[in-house]
Amino acid sequence: MGELLPIIQLGAPILRQKATLVENINDEPIQKLIDDLMATVAKANGVGIAAPQVAQSCRLFIVASRPNPRYPNAPEMEPTAMINPKIIAHSTEVVKGWEGCLCIPGIRGLVKRYQAIEVEYTDRNGKLQKQELTDFVARIFQHEYDHLDGIVFLDRLESTLDIITEQVYQKQVINNT
Repeated sequence: MGELLPIIQLGAPILRQKATLVENINDEPIQKLIDDLMATVAKANGVGIAAPQVAQSCRLFIVASRPNPRYPNAPEMEPTAMINPKIIAHSTEVVKGWEGCLCIPGIRGLVKRYQAIEVEYTDRNGKLQKQELTDFVARIFQHEYDHLDGIVFLDRLESTLDIITEQVYQKQVINNT
């Protein structure tokens, strides 16, 4: 079990920088960072977290979709470390969906993302993985991938009218009241 890391917030310069490639996946600090990110994302009720969100400039993120208070309808999957990830193909279909970010607490935004993507990444054991992701998990990947390039979901909004508070999101979108 990893230790909890502090999640930085919007305004921290590292969130706007391009992260560096991970050179040696087997390095103890990288393996520890993976464990720490997994613990941190679970504790924060996130469905993904990128290394820059904990002030580490490396091309590494965790995709950890599971139902939780922030995302009650998220599909269940094994938390997966994705190192030096790439999007190698994507659908033409784009879907608008709600996103939030652990670095930008209290608000959600409607963001357009590819409905399906084909990705490549190295897993924590150093094996190259290739898979197709769709729907919510594809959205998580694209959101976290943006963090590696210094982009936050607010940058992808078509309009500021697509922003709501977390409280309104929980009430209107999740509970339909």
